[in-house]
Amino acid sequence: MLTRGNTAPMFFRILSKFPQSFSFCFAYGSGVKQQLGYDSVRSKRNMIDLIYVVDNAHRWHTANLDQNFEHYSSMRLLGGGPIAKYQESFGARVYFNTLVHIPDEDVIIKYGVVSTKDLLEDLTDWRCLYLAGRLHKPVEIIRNASSSKIQNAIEQNLRSAVHAALLLLPEKFTEFELYRAISNLSYSGDFRMIFGENKDKVNNIVRPQLENFRNLYSDTFGKFHHCLELPISASDNQICTQDLSEATILAHLNGLPKWPIRLIVERQTSGRYRQDTEDILIGVSRSTNYQSLVASCLRSIVWSSSVWQSIKNIPTAGIAKSVRYSWAKALKTFS
Repeated sequence: MLTRGNTAPMFFRILSKFPQSFSFCFAYGSGVKQQLGYDSVRSKRNMIDLIYVVDNAHRWHTANLDQNFEHYSSMRLLGGGPIAKYQESFGARVYFNTLVHIPDEDVIIKYGVVSTKDLLEDLTDWRCLYLAGRLHKPVEIIRNASSSKIQNAIEQNLRSAVHAALLLLPEKFTEFELYRAISNLSYSGDFRMIFGENKDKVNNIVRPQLENFRNLYSDTFGKFHHCLELPISASDNQICTQDLSEATILAHLNGLPKWPIRLIVERQTSGRYRQDTEDILIGVSRSTNYQSLVASCLRSIVWSSSVWQSIKNIPTAGIAKSVRYSWAKALKTFS
């Protein structure tokens, strides 16, 4: 499902330089997974993005300050407690240290720290659709989940992604369009796609990784056999067909996580009166604009979390690193 590659020994060496109390760790982005328009994986131009999932953020940051004080901006002077509180208070609940040079491996990394409870909430509820969105796509697992709760939440997140993508797709579409719709869930609405990212980023992620997407979603698609017909032979140009009956659309709506459903209900009622959620979703499933409603609700979640997380990242990186990071992103976008 989520893969380990031949770069695993390097990742293990990088991981050894940090406090070891992880409950889960993965790498993502062009530094570990091929994307069109970028240099090959492991190019020195491609920063490696890592996410460290920890049970106790206060304890972990305190230990990491002892080991890697220089990784932090001036916020390091506050200590582990305030840093953990800042991490868990707003945005996507992730604290990033960026442009960190690992001399032994001659690589640059950016690593985010998230509390286990906040990762679980995002995977199951899509409160921010931030790390949940990253885990909609193939990633490199560096340390396996320490609990079944995380693994179950990852699997639930994949099912939710298929429900959402099918709600946004027409009756017939290609396999490539299916994976593109899944990948776009966490990019549509991201304000960075307006200012700093390549507009073809989603296509560039999906096109070279079709086989990885097939492997990632093979088990999940088995649970949709009653409403989704996939081509027998693997080909991004072959046609997939889905059932668009009201009953199936309603099932997909009910399969969405808590926060998208909450927004759908709020927008349908406008806060004027109380109505049973199931009745509202039945009404949406019978409407002709259910696709635009679902898309709008997902965009609003992504917009809010991406804006606040980007603002949050400025003091965690420091002004100098923020400028360098933004400039590097711009060079990749227009090169």
